[in-house]
Amino acid sequence: MTMSETRSVEIVDVSARDGLQNEKQIFSTAQKIALINRAVAAGARRIEIASFVRADRVPQMADAEAVIAGLSLPDDIVTIGLVMNKKGALRALETDIRQIGAVCVASDTFAERNQGQTCEQSVDIAIDIVRLCTSMGRPAQVTIAAAFGCPFEGEVPAERVLAMATRLAEAGPVEIALADTIGVGVPAQVHALVERVKAAVAPLPIRVHLHNTRNTGYANAWAAVQAGAATLDAAIGGIGGCPFAPNATGNISVEDLLYMLDRSGVATGYDLDKSIETALWLGAEMNRPVPALLSRAGPFPNRLQL
Repeated sequence: MTMSETRSVEIVDVSARDGLQNEKQIFSTAQKIALINRAVAAGARRIEIASFVRADRVPQMADAEAVIAGLSLPDDIVTIGLVMNKKGALRALETDIRQIGAVCVASDTFAERNQGQTCEQSVDIAIDIVRLCTSMGRPAQVTIAAAFGCPFEGEVPAERVLAMATRLAEAGPVEIALADTIGVGVPAQVHALVERVKAAVAPLPIRVHLHNTRNTGYANAWAAVQAGAATLDAAIGGIGGCPFAPNATGNISVEDLLYMLDRSGVATGYDLDKSIETALWLGAEMNRPVPALLSRAGPFPNRLQL
């Protein structure tokens, strides 16, 4: 994509799930619902709101069903619930969640620590989840975690990710996501992998989930857009991280990402000012500033000086 071209990219807000899951301060159900409503008011049309996992392992997600039951969202808002296994999928299917997100992992060690499975087993389970949800009339998608690197094994071969994506595509998910779960990717790597996976699973769209752990998250997001990714994940304020990855830090932030995309001619449907307001509100709820920068620096140009 060149700067002269105009296109749109979807942003999936993951604040209420991947954003909050690593926070030690437990958010109440009411706070989570308020965060989701604010994200929707800022422009989110797909939003990851919960995961159906064991409460003793991820305490922040213990009230998944209560959060979903407490929402009253327009029909065009797609809520996403993350599941790791069939038990989680069956829990999700008992709720009004509108889309199911399955996860597989691109390395054996991380898969064992995160889900108690091998890499291949995680693919098999993700395929079963997609087929189960589809048979129940609920759309499902799959994320390949640690697609750009593993905290325990190091480099993850691109060929492995490509083979996983090809198998997953046969199950009929609505999309395949590539996740830089620990924030080790760099732009050339992201561009190359997105481009190859996109070609291999076409016409399925590619979503990319990025973390800014090593300060390459936004450059990686731009590389993903240029390579043809249809969707990017982001969290308000850049909060988040994986509880099972050492030194994991936040997602790329909605507002910082919007600033880059807006000024680069890429439409998202989000309101930047409302996103900044939500980041400031979230910082107050957390009793500390959010990690992202735009809510501190402000947008450009400064409209007060025009």
